[in-house]
Amino acid sequence: MQDNDKIKLFEEAPIPTAVAKLAVPTILSSLVMVLYNLADTYFVGMLNNPIENSAVTLAAPVLLAFNAVNNLFGVGSSSMMSRALGRKDFDTVARSSAFGFYCSVGAGLLFSLLCTVFLSPLLTLLGATPETADATAGYLLWTTCLGATPSILNVVMAYLVRSEGSAIHASIGTMSGCILNMILDPIFILPWGFHMGAAGAGLATFLSNCVACLYFFVLLFVRRGRTYVCINPRMFCLRKNIVKGVCGVGIPASIQNLLNVTGMTILNNFTAGYGPNAVAAMGIAQKLNTIPNYVSQGLSQGIMPLVSYNYASGNIRRMKHTVLFAAKVVISFMLAICIFYSLTAGSLIRLFMQNEEIIAYGSRFLRGFCLALPFLCTDFLAVAVFQSVGLGQYSFVFAVLRKIVLEIPALCILNMIFPLYGLTYAQFTAEVVLAITAVFILRRLFRKFEKQYPQAAA
Repeated sequence: MQDNDKIKLFEEAPIPTAVAKLAVPTILSSLVMVLYNLADTYFVGMLNNPIENSAVTLAAPVLLAFNAVNNLFGVGSSSMMSRALGRKDFDTVARSSAFGFYCSVGAGLLFSLLCTVFLSPLLTLLGATPETADATAGYLLWTTCLGATPSILNVVMAYLVRSEGSAIHASIGTMSGCILNMILDPIFILPWGFHMGAAGAGLATFLSNCVACLYFFVLLFVRRGRTYVCINPRMFCLRKNIVKGVCGVGIPASIQNLLNVTGMTILNNFTAGYGPNAVAAMGIAQKLNTIPNYVSQGLSQGIMPLVSYNYASGNIRRMKHTVLFAAKVVISFMLAICIFYSLTAGSLIRLFMQNEEIIAYGSRFLRGFCLALPFLCTDFLAVAVFQSVGLGQYSFVFAVLRKIVLEIPALCILNMIFPLYGLTYAQFTAEVVLAITAVFILRRLFRKFEKQYPQAAA
């Protein structure tokens, strides 16, 4: 896509067309990413060994913690890049992307070092028992101790490429790694291959992320001079406006993910008390629930460059219509998925494990989780708007409200009232309150923006 084409996409294309071009590739890559996450659970589940399956579930908070870094430098840098593009400030675009890239490399290396040195206490923190510790450690060796940097860099580079409107290239990079993972999983996991169990799933993930990173490096080399994304070390700097601009959006987004990790760790620790079957069932239900979650996140992330650009250029009317169109589409989809999951929960869990106790647990877990979906997507859209316009503090408030004020207390209270099964309704409780709050705040924000740019809003 040439530069003029990118400008036309942001400024002139019909909103459904612009949203489709930016969001559909992102949604598709998100769905493929879900399939790749499910692949680990599916192929490990084929071993019919709850301990190996539990290892993948218990390690999930660590992999989710990567998203904290992804959001810090990916969301932060891409938001600043898109807003700078709207102002035609191309020097800031280049320096923002270089800052995000090199900080991601450093964070990934630090992550690997810390997880390697403190692996034993990390396993305890995750809720691993003597029974599940070895399998969990094997999975973490490849995904974290060795694989943190390529895993983080893969996602951050996708954000940077997407910020300039190249959603298709961002998605191809992400999907190349995901598809390779699904190919490698059975080879490394199953008895007819290397029979490595959970460790094999981790190795497949590591190699796949390396390939995805290679794609982005090749892309930037081929398109040098025709892309706004810059990884030239000479453009890396710690200028106040760059650091503040990236971190002002990125830190709240990062904290949001760290709180998600905290919530998942608490959830897994509660579930671990009911045995490996309950943990395995919880993991399968969570993975299935991530499918619509990733669709919602994909749409929200996809429209962020469009929202950022039009906000920075003062076109509030186009920005508002973009958000409203996205909301209508995603809420309708989530309602349909909620009904589908409620009707087919048992059959879906059975695809992964043939253990009847796990199927019984998982069915009830999935039906509880899916109730939050229509409200969760509203929250995702609101946070995407906050991040797009540089209001990172709003994202931070939402993150604190979701986990500390609402969801974590709900986990504790509902588990006491309804042991084990009450855990699945904590998210629903939190998201209903947040969705109502999101609608209220967005209405006030748009009125404020329209007063700032009365001619553009008319």
